[in-house]
Amino acid sequence: MRQKVLIFLACLFVATAYSQVGGRSTYQFLNLVNNPRQAALGGKVITNYDYDPTQALFNPASINPEMDNQLSINYTNYLGDVNYGTASYAYLWDRRTQVLHTGITYINYGNFDGYDEQGNPTSSFSGGEVALSFGHARNIAFTNFHIGANIKFISSKLEQYSSFGIATDIGVFYYYEDWGLHITGVARNLGTQITPYNEIYEPLPFELIFGISQNLQNIPIRWHFTLENMQQWNVAFSNPNREQSDLEGNTQGEKINFIDNAFRHMIVGVEIFPEGGFNLRLGYNLRRAEELRILERRAFAGLSAGFSLRLGKLRFSYTYARYSTAASSGYLGLNINLQ
Repeated sequence: MRQKVLIFLACLFVATAYSQVGGRSTYQFLNLVNNPRQAALGGKVITNYDYDPTQALFNPASINPEMDNQLSINYTNYLGDVNYGTASYAYLWDRRTQVLHTGITYINYGNFDGYDEQGNPTSSFSGGEVALSFGHARNIAFTNFHIGANIKFISSKLEQYSSFGIATDIGVFYYYEDWGLHITGVARNLGTQITPYNEIYEPLPFELIFGISQNLQNIPIRWHFTLENMQQWNVAFSNPNREQSDLEGNTQGEKINFIDNAFRHMIVGVEIFPEGGFNLRLGYNLRRAEELRILERRAFAGLSAGFSLRLGKLRFSYTYARYSTAASSGYLGLNINLQ
């Protein structure tokens, strides 16, 4: 039984973590990219402030009246047999600024073959997790600042083990309409396990994210800049495959300096025709690019691209994200205006 669980957890780690930042906490699915737009801009973008209610799953301070009666449904064909998705909805209940938001995030890890300690096959098993969230945001009177929070109820079942937890996200958003400028920060996954898988309580994947974006004047382009994992400076690790040996046989590991580590916090993206019926999106995740690149060949790791198309009250979105020569993901999304 122990071997089954170890095999499953190893697969889970590969599916949800790109570096040493992952694998140190439970419920890692909470930090996965949650819609095609976010994925196309490089991932973890938190600066969108418009109709899309999915953004509020990552940054509750982005909840705003434009989300009223908007329903968003998203699906991701992730690595291997793993797939996940989100659904979210917002409602303006007092016709002014009181917007209520709810959303759900799920992940299905697929089926696994079980083996006992001697390597004999046993029954197969599966795993999945889900989070249900409720959020609200308010404008700070007489300012351009908005604050928001959501609460998440988390359920996880991995083979025969199950867990329940609770978490909250807290965000601050600055919106300067004259310049089309958005500046925001969010503290995500502040919470705890209420019921652990076994006896040990594990930490949640807490993360601090900072973002800034702006519409260029007289040009239909919005640029995005994101700093992820700000709660931990050292997110880089030395790749053993990049060790170098001298003529005397001495081995020297990969050197990572201050600039290398700083770049691995950065995500950049751009939207072309951001407010049009058709728009294009491009992104580059510097940490993903560096950690998954292959030295001997061009792999285009870290790049992502997508588009959206509005048809009446429907907006369809698609994104292709490249991880390496062996792995990529497709993201599908549908936003429905229920007005």
